[in-house]
Amino acid sequence: MMIRETNEPAAPDEPGRQAKSGGRRVVGRVIGGVVAAASIAVASFGSITSAAAGQDINASMTIIAPAAAGGGWDTVARELQQAQKANGLVNNVQVVNMPGAGGTIALGNVAVLDGEPNNLLVGGTGLLAATIQYDSAAKLEDVTPLAVLVEEYDVIVVPADSPYETLEDLATAWKADPKSIPWTGGGSFDQLVVTDLALSAGIEPVDTTYISSDGGGEAIQALLNGTAQAAAGGYADNIDQIEAGRLRALAVVAKEPIEGVDIPTAAEQGYDISLTNWRSIHAPSGLTEEQTDALAELVVETTQTPEWQDAIDRYHWNERLITGDELDTFLADEELRIKELYEEMGQ
Repeated sequence: MMIRETNEPAAPDEPGRQAKSGGRRVVGRVIGGVVAAASIAVASFGSITSAAAGQDINASMTIIAPAAAGGGWDTVARELQQAQKANGLVNNVQVVNMPGAGGTIALGNVAVLDGEPNNLLVGGTGLLAATIQYDSAAKLEDVTPLAVLVEEYDVIVVPADSPYETLEDLATAWKADPKSIPWTGGGSFDQLVVTDLALSAGIEPVDTTYISSDGGGEAIQALLNGTAQAAAGGYADNIDQIEAGRLRALAVVAKEPIEGVDIPTAAEQGYDISLTNWRSIHAPSGLTEEQTDALAELVVETTQTPEWQDAIDRYHWNERLITGDELDTFLADEELRIKELYEEMGQ
């Protein structure tokens, strides 16, 4: 597997490869390939980071995006890079793209960089979900959590000519015949949202039809060409199609109404779902307390820059900075919640 250091501009779509249905045997074959690819990646990544290891974090930093260029993780990595460079927080910042297995290849590579503080890994809900879905050897507890930065909201959408005018209309028809309404989404996170909605509507998730799409753009096409009748997807991915009148938004998945977003929440309509696609930042394990504190301070400083605040507006992110003990509690709660959703899916 090649590791790319690139300065290509980021796009807002999240590259989320969802494992196709077909049982654990298929997943097992995928994992075998992951192990081989990860072995190659470790050697390549080591050569990239060895020069920076042990240096002052303000002199040099590598930010690892656990996906290809373009997409949510890559966008976060590059916006962090630009904010740090523009404000002189770090002299030399590079972004390395390391795709594969829902981000777990990158996680595994960072997990072995014991004690090397000049590396940051972008993560989030999707990465945590992938460690559970793929039962990866590397877990989030194998790296050092620094902060949750932002969260993105999913929207529940249908084609503009759909007979379903409200979330209640859709849920009623879905409950009457769960397999008759094919759903889609841009990645594993979106399937978790559909699962959560099914449970809230009194539907067994294993009885639903979910068509995996490789990214938000492909999910939208599945809706527009009639392959799917409903979808869960990122607000930023879908807002252009909603405003253009091609898709109808039935609900936004958030705990409370969002300022400036004229879409009712699922909770307001009686469906208690609020899973968000949060983005986090992590460092290798084995760091001293002083190194960990310095990295956490760097991350917080970065989020206070004008460049980062501008990115929040451009990408429709919700700023949610979580650090310290609160972060440990948050990650533990999210892991338990996601594990329970996968169990409901029969995985």
